[in-house]
Amino acid sequence: MAQYNVAPMENLVEQFEKMPGIGHKTAQRLAYYVLNLSKTEAEQLASAVIDAHTKIHYCSRCCNLTDKELCPVCASQSRDHSVICVVETPRDVTAVENTHEYSGTYHVLHGSISPLNGVGPEELTIKELLARIAQGGVSEVIMATNPTVEGDATALYISGLLKPMGIRVTRLAYGIPVGGDLEYADEYTLAKALEGRNEI
Repeated sequence: MAQYNVAPMENLVEQFEKMPGIGHKTAQRLAYYVLNLSKTEAEQLASAVIDAHTKIHYCSRCCNLTDKELCPVCASQSRDHSVICVVETPRDVTAVENTHEYSGTYHVLHGSISPLNGVGPEELTIKELLARIAQGGVSEVIMATNPTVEGDATALYISGLLKPMGIRVTRLAYGIPVGGDLEYADEYTLAKALEGRNEI
């Protein structure tokens, strides 16, 4: 029996399968969805992907994603620039912002220390954080890394670097489940964790 194989379709499915959390069947559904788009809609989708890829870069201050020199948080005069909330990913910034309880700024590490995965401090944006604090004006750093072994190790490592600088270092209270990710926590849990942060 001849195998039914349309190369462009297979390639589209393969590209979707590379995305996190997308299995073969979901990738097929997404591919069929794209095929059913009008030419204009398909071009808009392709343009949005290319725009995001070419225009979005890291904020020069906090390393979050932005399409300008500074992200909206760093550029805002209404934020408390004396407090920095350190998170692992840009998705974690969104999670904290959704609580509407935090008015400080952020610093995105783009990962956590994980020797088993070949990620050391030099692979993260720790030196950018230290340079930022060295400029003065920062009184507190909230370590909001995920409550995992890697997240805790990262928080302790950074805390050890900051304490000699006279910076108050706090950690989110454990309203966040151990082993969980900030992006999946609900707003109420995150708000409570922010309220009950502890010295580390």
